[in-house]
Amino acid sequence: MGRVHDHGGGVRSIEVPIPDNPLGTTLVYVVDTDRGPVLVDTGWDDPASWDTLVAGLSACGTSVGEVHGVVITHHHPDHHGLSGQVRETSGAWLAMHAADTAIVRRARSTQPGRWLAYMTAKLTAAGAPEEHLAPLRAARPRSVPGLAPALPDREIVPGELLDLAGRRLRAIWTPGHTPGHVCLHLEEDHPARLPGHGRLFSGDHLLPEITPHIGLYEDPVDDTLPDPPPVSASLDRGDPLGDYLDSLERIGRLAPAEVLPAHQHTFTDAAGRVRELLAHHEDRLADLLSLLSEPLTPWQVAERMEWNRPWAQIPYQSRNIAVSEAEAHLRRLVKLGQAEERTGSEPVTYVAV
Repeated sequence: MGRVHDHGGGVRSIEVPIPDNPLGTTLVYVVDTDRGPVLVDTGWDDPASWDTLVAGLSACGTSVGEVHGVVITHHHPDHHGLSGQVRETSGAWLAMHAADTAIVRRARSTQPGRWLAYMTAKLTAAGAPEEHLAPLRAARPRSVPGLAPALPDREIVPGELLDLAGRRLRAIWTPGHTPGHVCLHLEEDHPARLPGHGRLFSGDHLLPEITPHIGLYEDPVDDTLPDPPPVSASLDRGDPLGDYLDSLERIGRLAPAEVLPAHQHTFTDAAGRVRELLAHHEDRLADLLSLLSEPLTPWQVAERMEWNRPWAQIPYQSRNIAVSEAEAHLRRLVKLGQAEERTGSEPVTYVAV
């Protein structure tokens, strides 16, 4: 059974395993309300993960059948995977930001073969070598985790309090990791009276020791990304890293007493962690700009960027993620007017200006 932690003030967490993933677990939070427990995220759709969630809720003195609602920080399968099974068992409502709900809706109608074709085309355009593309060309369409997620039935509206009886939980839109990622601010005194403004369920936006992946927002239907809600007029969907950095600064100004992230462990110095992440991305952009003294494809940029291990040791799927992150950083440099895309090149190349 995954470990259960009591964070005080009617908030507990359950460590739900993520199969075959170095992250290890997702922290699923159980928030007591006057109408029953509400979950913040649910964990990966896997039998062992489900059994852990069920046992963890029992250890919290409740059950899946008593869950009143699920608030989803973002659509990734280690957060949203078990939401449908929770709803089927309990009748709970599911809430998500509209931008991520749109991605869920498209994912449900996208066949695995289309994903394979899309990934092949994207990686070809990024300059991936044939030895990397060959397995994609030869792959048979099969079920892919996250392609049949549950469709939420409620919308999380940024700035508004969620409908949690007896609690004050306000949604803060923090795009970057996904277009519809939200943090959730529990506007209540900290149970241990720590200095600061309440507690923050930070999802993957702010983690104590990990830098969240910031890649591109596009999926197999690039041109159907939803128009942003009225409150999002300033969001440039073509600059996910810029969105993330802006969102980080917003959370830093919030100054919560404690951060309850979706992975690793809780921590208190939100502003300090925000400063570390801002500095990390500033350094990374500067390093990337120095690489662009000559035209490079996104694949070549990814090969030369600093990762947690040498490029030769990065697994196949992780290379795809790395290329997407390289492209997000390239877009940021273009947005800042420090780099440009070379027109007419195929695959596309970028160079400093």
